[in-house]
Amino acid sequence: MHTGLSLDAGLFGNTVGVDDAWRFARGEEVESSTGVPARLARPLDWMVLTDHTDLMGFATDLQRGADNIVADPKGKEWYEAFKKGGRAAGEAAFDLISNFTAGTLPKSLLNDYSPGSKVFGGVWEEIIAAADRANEPGLFTAFIGFEWTSVPKGFNLHRNVMFRDGGGLARQVQPATTQPPHGSTDPLDLYKWLEQYETKTGGRVMAFSHNGNLSNGWMFPTEKTYSGGVVDENYVRLRAKWEPHYEITQIKGDGETHPFLSPNDEFADYENWDAGNLDLSELKKPEMLKGEYAREALKQGLALEAKFGVNPYKFGVGGATDSHTSLTTADEDNFFGKSTSVEPYPERIDHPFIASDLGRIEGYMLVAAGYTGVWATENTREAIFDAMERKETYATTGPRMKVRFFGGYQYSKRDLYSKDFVALGYRKGVPMGGDILKTRHRNAAPIFMVQALKDPMSANLDRIQIIKGWRDKNGKLRERVYDVAVSDGREIVNGRCKTPVGNTVDLERASWSDTIGAVQLEALWKDPDFDPQESAFYYARVLEIPTPRWVVYDKVRMGAKIPKESRLIGQERAYTSPIWYSN
Repeated sequence: MHTGLSLDAGLFGNTVGVDDAWRFARGEEVESSTGVPARLARPLDWMVLTDHTDLMGFATDLQRGADNIVADPKGKEWYEAFKKGGRAAGEAAFDLISNFTAGTLPKSLLNDYSPGSKVFGGVWEEIIAAADRANEPGLFTAFIGFEWTSVPKGFNLHRNVMFRDGGGLARQVQPATTQPPHGSTDPLDLYKWLEQYETKTGGRVMAFSHNGNLSNGWMFPTEKTYSGGVVDENYVRLRAKWEPHYEITQIKGDGETHPFLSPNDEFADYENWDAGNLDLSELKKPEMLKGEYAREALKQGLALEAKFGVNPYKFGVGGATDSHTSLTTADEDNFFGKSTSVEPYPERIDHPFIASDLGRIEGYMLVAAGYTGVWATENTREAIFDAMERKETYATTGPRMKVRFFGGYQYSKRDLYSKDFVALGYRKGVPMGGDILKTRHRNAAPIFMVQALKDPMSANLDRIQIIKGWRDKNGKLRERVYDVAVSDGREIVNGRCKTPVGNTVDLERASWSDTIGAVQLEALWKDPDFDPQESAFYYARVLEIPTPRWVVYDKVRMGAKIPKESRLIGQERAYTSPIWYSN
């Protein structure tokens, strides 16, 4: 989540500061940048604030005409344009960002907003102090963090960096950036920074990427990296060490899978974005997709593990907003958009998010998502960080459903319906994010227990599915989706339920009825196609019954006109981190 300290948030009008961003996450009412009172219906339990580090704080200084900015001719030109507002300000913002991505920023300004400078250090101190003020162990956890903003050639290779530690250790360093000569766009250099932080401070830190769907195929490389490097033993080892988590869903599209990659998955076509990034300088090509989506990455990880002995894509999953409004809203009926330009107003549906001669991403394509569920022992920085590191997490596209997923060899129906379900899950196997060991069960098929409880303020559940990916004996990567629990007495035949749950959405009222679906679903499932010689992963996907998308709420509340191309209905969902089986 970003505040006005991020270049691409502050340039487009975000005036909500870090303290108000924390207050909002904790459930207090704040005023948005467009003057709208905003409040979450339910506070969050935790958050990591991740402002972009390149030119961090520049936008807020530009808006107020800081002396160091207006002293530079280009800086003064941008400041004068922002004072005029309207079209002039918009053109100045895009000119500034274009200079940033091209590496042609004035050296004096770049130096002022780079590690080692007084200005940059002051902004980092502001971020640290605000997080420490908001952090209240046991009640609300405020993580210190930042976003490393690698966008070579316009494609998105961003990583969020999250500290386990408080300000005492975080103050000993300044964040990594990507602009030379102070930083680099190569993830290997970010890994060096992470290593240096832990060595210097004795603290702990992790990175996790997002928006593989805007990376033009480079988020999950299998042979070469974008910078001309190679995917070798060093690369896979470092990526596995420093990136144990992946952001699978957010405002800029869902990243689980794509119909091109999963043609036999009827639920694969969910909030997909087939676009490049920023200026859409290169059309999306089908061959790029395998380097962009989580399910395919999990499969490619099995192949890389067979080659190098280490799986670089053995990650847990979560969701986030990636909001640039300072407001972490992921509910369809309380969606404040990606940026201040698409905060609630009737015409925001038509506001282009990305546009070029090659294509457009329109406002109605933005996604009200997402959140990360963490099974932690307590609500503290240490416990949540440790849970994310061991991958005991799941993602949701907004609803706060509860999902448990265990794998082992000894589970029974009695365990599934026991009041000690959770304790038995841990005692007899491993939770989401774990590894099923072959050991003495050499040829036995693993058994999985999964349980999902609806969000009481959202819709009933349609079904639970288990997605399996594996590397067969010939080295071919495969996948299959199994329905394991469905609502309303529908039948599962050969692992699939072909009867839709139905649709109760009322588009005129932006509502639905829970007369279909289930409050809770659970299943005990044994892999019917198991081969002990094949490495595999399994994860659960939970689907709600159909509900209105945020555009429908805009129509009912504000009279917005919805383009015919816009989807009006969706099935919100959750994805668990996988459980892996290695032969």
